[in-house]
Amino acid sequence: MVLRQAIVIAVSTVGIVLLTRTIGPEAYGVYAAGVGLYMYLFVLSQWGVEVYLIRYEGDLEPQDYHQAFSLLLLLGLAGAGVGLLALPLIERWVRLEGFGPVATALFVGLPVVVPGRVPQARLERALAYGSIASIETAVHIVFYLVALPLAYQGLGSWAPVGGWWAEEIVRFALLFLTSGYRPRLHWDSEKVRAMMRYGLGYSASLSVWQLRLLVNPLVVGRYAGADAVGYVALIIRIVEQLSAGVREVVWRLSIAALARLQGDLARLTRAVTEGMSLQVMALGPVLLAFGMVAPWIVPPLFGSRWLVMLEVFPFIALSYLSNVMFNLHITALYVLRRNSKVVAFNLLNVILFAGSALLLVSRLGVKGYGWAEVIALPSYLLLHIWFVAYVGRPKYTQAGVWFIGFAIPLFSWQLSPWVCVSAILPLMWPATRKQLVDTLREVVMAVQNRTHAP
Repeated sequence: MVLRQAIVIAVSTVGIVLLTRTIGPEAYGVYAAGVGLYMYLFVLSQWGVEVYLIRYEGDLEPQDYHQAFSLLLLLGLAGAGVGLLALPLIERWVRLEGFGPVATALFVGLPVVVPGRVPQARLERALAYGSIASIETAVHIVFYLVALPLAYQGLGSWAPVGGWWAEEIVRFALLFLTSGYRPRLHWDSEKVRAMMRYGLGYSASLSVWQLRLLVNPLVVGRYAGADAVGYVALIIRIVEQLSAGVREVVWRLSIAALARLQGDLARLTRAVTEGMSLQVMALGPVLLAFGMVAPWIVPPLFGSRWLVMLEVFPFIALSYLSNVMFNLHITALYVLRRNSKVVAFNLLNVILFAGSALLLVSRLGVKGYGWAEVIALPSYLLLHIWFVAYVGRPKYTQAGVWFIGFAIPLFSWQLSPWVCVSAILPLMWPATRKQLVDTLREVVMAVQNRTHAP
């Protein structure tokens, strides 16, 4: 998964540079605003059905998959309907030229995209992450193979829309082909109730968190304009690409892996302690490296118009680095069916973030979005409290040392280049070297075992 993710990052990096340089901040901002709203509807429409299939204890019958497909098809249609009905109000609020048609083109794809979570759940349940990663690699290539020619033809925000449709159609086909699942319409009221009951808690927590997706299109779009939406969306995209190899892989593996430890809370706590430390060690250097070279590489790659986005980079990078400290806490609480506690944390985080953005973006522009991310960080204290209450008390010393070591230098351009020294100090700590050596030894042993396996 990590190796294939590296290919995806390479393709996406080259592709997004060419795409954004060609269509410009305003056109990309209109597309990003539509995608932000689409993604929220997409998350809401899933209703946790995919996770229900992955975590179901025991064997699933073909009728279970058919029921999930039928339910997701209806939810996708409902999501598209809600989006289209709300669109006139959203258009009047954001006041972005060309936003309505672009959002419509994305919303109508929900009935196609949402049912595709069934074959993906089947692959994840079988731990076929290699196949999933191969599909993700292929569809990313397809996106840019379609979007870039359209961008060079001068289609503006419609270029990435065309790429998006090509990507989703290919993903839909490959998921069904690879999984071997052939959908049928099926309805079992008892099974539907079970899926909806389970999905209510999971979907509620996730949909609250994903309200963050709406801040850029609805708040930044209204008070700072389409180009500002483009700046924020692109830097988020870059940070996501830089962190994808850590966050995406760990998230997918952790749902299945931590579920097997739910009967042993002590082991579960140790796994989370080690996992958050490794994630910070993996992500911190990548974010810091980009922050150090960005002022020199952004103008020649993206164009001088995009240099403004670096004002918000340190804040967003800090937010993502904080998130990897606690994303295994969230997974563990999900595994233990403490969904309501995750909802409480998500709600507090969104209130702090969205409320601060409403106050600051109109005054500070894109930098106000960044400060809103910082103001939302204390919400993670509530997540720690819930984890201690229901799982155990993790040790933050190792992860905390690395976090501080990398968080401060992210703001070196605002503070002083000398603060970058703090990133070297954790390497001098004996506990850090020991963990790195132990982790490398485990990786080598795992590769050797897989190589010699019959």
